[in-house]
Amino acid sequence: MVSANETPQVPPAALDAASVDSLVEMLNFLASAKDAMSDEIVTRLARTMSEGMTLLDRLTRNEGVIRMLQVLDRPETQYLLISLADALAKMSRDLATAPPAKGGILGLVQLARAPGTQEGVRALSLLGQYWNDSLRELHHRGG
Repeated sequence: MVSANETPQVPPAALDAASVDSLVEMLNFLASAKDAMSDEIVTRLARTMSEGMTLLDRLTRNEGVIRMLQVLDRPETQYLLISLADALAKMSRDLATAPPAKGGILGLVQLARAPGTQEGVRALSLLGQYWNDSLRELHHRGG
């Protein structure tokens, strides 16, 4: 039996040519990685890690970001975000291929009659209402 700080003895028969070649390849890879790590790369990596930790610290101290992450974790919010992403992609394609709007009152009437326009206005109206209510409540509580 081998204790925690002892190296097990490998019988010579267990070291075939393929195992030795694999070991040599791994050692060459590690040596190349060590050579590639110049002082500049190490400094940049350290700076990046430091900035990343600072950003993570700021994010975890921000109550609004934490609350947003909690809301984003809900299934209904995820469905909303997926549908929003799909809608934005479709809107982008439609706007890119549609001729420019001619404007005028007649154009607005046609837009108002288009399927989905009232639902879109309703969705934006509800968003504005709930956002306003939440903002007023936050200011009322002092937070």
